[in-house]
Amino acid sequence: MESRYNPAEIENKWQQTWAAQGVDRTSEDPNKPKYYALSMFPYPSGNLHMGHVRNYTITDVIARVRRMQGFRVLHPMGWDAFGLPAENAAIQRGVPPADWTLKNIDQMRDQLRALGLSYDWEREVATCLPNYYRWTQWIFLQFFEAGLAYQKEAAVNWDPIDQTVLANEQVDSEGRSWRSGAKVERKLLKQWFFKITDYADQLLKDLDQLDGWPDRVKTMQANWIGKSTGAQVIFKTETGDDLEIYTTRPDTLWGATFMVISPEHPQIDDLTTAEQKAAIATYQAAAAAMSTIDRTAEGREKTGVWTGSYAINPVNGEQIPIWTADYVMMDYGTGAIMAVPAHDQRDFDFAKKFDLPIIAVIQPDGEDAEALDGATMTAAYAGNGVMVNSGPLDGVQAGKGKGKSVGAAIAHLQAQNIGQGTTNYRLRDWLVSRQRYWGAPIPIIHCESCGAVPVPNGDLPVELPQNVEFTGKGASPLSKLDDWINVPCPSCGSPAKRETDTMDTFLDSSWYFLRYPDANNADQAFDAAQVNDWLPVDQYVGGIEHAILHLLYSRFFTKVLRDRGLLNFDEPFKKLLTQGMVQSMAYKNPSTGKYLAPEELADLTNPVDPATGEALVTTYEKMSKSKFNGVAPGDVVDKYGADTARMFILFKAPPEKDLEWDDADVEGQFRFLNRVWRTVTAHGENAHTDTTPVGTNRRSSAPAAAPAPTAQADLTKPEKDLRRAIHTAIQAITEDLEGDYQFNTAVSELMKLNNALGEAKAIADSAIYSEGIETLLKLLAPFSPHLAEDLWQGLGHSDSIHQQPWPRFDPAALVSDEITLVIQIMGKTRGTIAVPADSDKAKLEQLARESDVAQKFIEGKTIKKVIVVPGKLVNFVLA
Repeated sequence: MESRYNPAEIENKWQQTWAAQGVDRTSEDPNKPKYYALSMFPYPSGNLHMGHVRNYTITDVIARVRRMQGFRVLHPMGWDAFGLPAENAAIQRGVPPADWTLKNIDQMRDQLRALGLSYDWEREVATCLPNYYRWTQWIFLQFFEAGLAYQKEAAVNWDPIDQTVLANEQVDSEGRSWRSGAKVERKLLKQWFFKITDYADQLLKDLDQLDGWPDRVKTMQANWIGKSTGAQVIFKTETGDDLEIYTTRPDTLWGATFMVISPEHPQIDDLTTAEQKAAIATYQAAAAAMSTIDRTAEGREKTGVWTGSYAINPVNGEQIPIWTADYVMMDYGTGAIMAVPAHDQRDFDFAKKFDLPIIAVIQPDGEDAEALDGATMTAAYAGNGVMVNSGPLDGVQAGKGKGKSVGAAIAHLQAQNIGQGTTNYRLRDWLVSRQRYWGAPIPIIHCESCGAVPVPNGDLPVELPQNVEFTGKGASPLSKLDDWINVPCPSCGSPAKRETDTMDTFLDSSWYFLRYPDANNADQAFDAAQVNDWLPVDQYVGGIEHAILHLLYSRFFTKVLRDRGLLNFDEPFKKLLTQGMVQSMAYKNPSTGKYLAPEELADLTNPVDPATGEALVTTYEKMSKSKFNGVAPGDVVDKYGADTARMFILFKAPPEKDLEWDDADVEGQFRFLNRVWRTVTAHGENAHTDTTPVGTNRRSSAPAAAPAPTAQADLTKPEKDLRRAIHTAIQAITEDLEGDYQFNTAVSELMKLNNALGEAKAIADSAIYSEGIETLLKLLAPFSPHLAEDLWQGLGHSDSIHQQPWPRFDPAALVSDEITLVIQIMGKTRGTIAVPADSDKAKLEQLARESDVAQKFIEGKTIKKVIVVPGKLVNFVLA
């Protein structure tokens, strides 16, 4: 065993040894219960950041513990490898996307190995490889065959100078193209969609099954799905055409004084009069250039144009104007709304700006019918009350529920055949096509005679061509390759054309967890028996930023594939842990908003801008290159070792909380591991020949039985005290690694155990001390795998510590022969003494009276009363 702790040497040694021995290979032993531990796989940008380290270390500890607890564990890793950065690299640097991506994967794989993560690398997947996206294409066709994939026109970001489609990430905060600087427009193109709305109700209801998910995430998903109940209402236009709206408050129809339709509404041309056509066209162009976020921003000044047409309010026959405004979106409801300005703030702001009527139909409880006057209102009234000015609803209590106005309004609409109660969802169908190269080609061939024809399964994968020129201008690179596009129709043999759109990368990550159980299957996406055995994932770990889309799409995929008869479970992830961010100190000029690097500053305790002399604001913020506060994982590993990096990440904060980086705390963990090294190596040099822990068989490969409690009686007091510390640590750390995972307190328990061993050196030749040393290493192994393995082998063991059974605590060892008794005088604590645990009240009083603590206060005094609380305290009340 080395005389000093040298992480660089031992970590490299054990990483090579574990790989050669296949220590992390997935066990297929059917007699063991399964456990599937999974981190969200990364995009291969080329470098890990500390957020990655935190995510992967958390999952690795869980996987290692479960292996030691006797589970067969699946703990894989892969790469979410399609995406825009690779295509941008091709445009900017002339590097083919595949070359750029695969180089980055190689680099990041080495970085992951350096952290000692126990991945089964034989199951590695990369979504950009044909052996993976072949099955992504096959799954697309499953959706197509089920009637869940279809095409329709939808808006895209369009660069009018480069004549190309832009991803949202390529549009800056001012709405301009990242490349040309042109003002981005919205343009309609034919796009592919998945009918996720068909599963909206299931996706919402099945959230109740997810007991192991944070409530916050379930709430976010429920809000995104956005189920609401209301009514579809039919308004008639002047020409007699139907104009349908959806509203959650049909009871306020009597207060509707105008209508608003989206600038993209399909009826807008028919509704626009000749006099208004120019104004409407100008307004549509302006709206097309805006993002959804800008159009719907709270507090933004309302804009709009009257179409020149009117509609008839179906409940009172009033003629009301039809306007268009950009705050109404075509992808929610019907793209048309009834505007009730007295009771909706957006409508109120619009009515005030354009001098439109405001009629109150809800009066606050206890007020007379004229309490709210539309002419004098300064804001919309959104509170409860009673219906007024509402015909058959007058006097009804406003709101939803039995006997209230919403139900009464729906009943009235249905009776008059002018509306229908219905359920609506905020969730829209998923636009899955992208006009880019670096993605999985959509496996559809377009034939003039046959329409959209699926590529036969035997012809999959449709591979990305290599002879591609990347300019960032014009249509998708795939659309320029005639020899790739032009193919015969699989159905009739006529000349046809390939689909040139590729898939949204969310498709790749919506099923990757299904591939890992059978990652090398060349004949199927996955074997049903394998995937049904391993799934659902027992523990999924990732960032809160994926709480909605990735998790929702993965749940959707699982339900569709279940309905296709390919799976037998409803939900993909049993438990979800969303780890907090890793933050570091950032230095910001409050006037300019500019961040400065620490090395630019002369004094970090009183930082000022060297250019202006202004005092800088210092706050912990998410690590970022732009904020100059990132810490490279490789730098920490090079200086302290992977085990120290892991220990700090786990110790600094509970996993769901944000972690504030502190170099001093990193150094503290390094010092702790050095103390462990010295404790164990000193024992190894002077060890007693009998290292068998009391009541256990350390050579057993099966989970150890609980130590025999009768062995406790033969121990000396120092041995009992140490054994109590050992088994207290086992119990506490085991509990910390279940449920909510308190890794930080588990590390604290490791420190306590190491301290207890340091204080018990007087019995270093005892079997109990040896039990403590070996227990410390087993408990440490998931957290600090290299150090624990090296010290374990140094004690003379030949089997890996990671293949040892997890320690089980002995309840008898936790029972103390002594308790601490508090001595009080007149109710004030004066000290404590140790007394036998089985002392009765009389004995406790006697021992307390005789103690030096009490004698200082009661000697020569009259004791009026003695209060004894068994097991806790003795209180002397003096006269």
